[in-house]
Amino acid sequence: MNQSAATLPAAPECALAREIDELPLPYIEIDAQGLITRANRVALALHHPEQGELIGKCAWDTMAVDEKDFSSAAFLAHMESGEEPHVATRSLFDRSGSFRTYQLHRSLIRDAAGRPAGMRIVGVDITETTKALEEARRARQWLESAMISLAEAVILTDSLGVVRSVNPAAEELSGWCACGLIGKTIDELLPTQAFPPGGGAFLDLHALLDRPCKGNAFLVTRDRKEIRVEISTSPILHQGSGSIIGITALLRKI
Repeated sequence: MNQSAATLPAAPECALAREIDELPLPYIEIDAQGLITRANRVALALHHPEQGELIGKCAWDTMAVDEKDFSSAAFLAHMESGEEPHVATRSLFDRSGSFRTYQLHRSLIRDAAGRPAGMRIVGVDITETTKALEEARRARQWLESAMISLAEAVILTDSLGVVRSVNPAAEELSGWCACGLIGKTIDELLPTQAFPPGGGAFLDLHALLDRPCKGNAFLVTRDRKEIRVEISTSPILHQGSGSIIGITALLRKI
């Protein structure tokens, strides 16, 4: 026997259900109590089989323990206030057998009266990106620590000669704090230009970018005094392309 038209899903809803199921990202819907009521094929495929059925499960059961209470409280607050949620980042246990980091894009489901009745969630796995960013942050911190520990003044510029980073020794030598040095050009700090010991051609920005150089110069301090310094420079090369992206300058007071 054919089902009556009244019991069949409306055509637009059927089309929407197909589109949701074909999304390349995991999609779920949860009701006002936090129970999962809908999941597309990607979400079902990512769900670990040892955790039982995904539909009907509490949305926080797959989260890291230290995130469950916070996430549940935040969800209930949205159900009460009706305020649309922001993007959230959570650690979820999936079919990989480990917790992975997901960025959750969320929006409220509302009833006919406009009251919150649940939430739609699309997940994006950002585990590898998060790891790469954390590794880059640790590498940056390590390099900053190395810069701080150097007794000689170090100034890093971009390819236009604009100062991008300095260490405490450079601050002490120049009398400027880092914020006063960053944004200046190497020509402003060394207006007489560097020149090789014993005379010879001036070492201008193009020469400093072209090859490692060593010479003498006068550094202009914050109180407008000139300090004679020995300067050693080397081009900074981009690891991927090998193109020159700046200059490392090491200064010693003579």
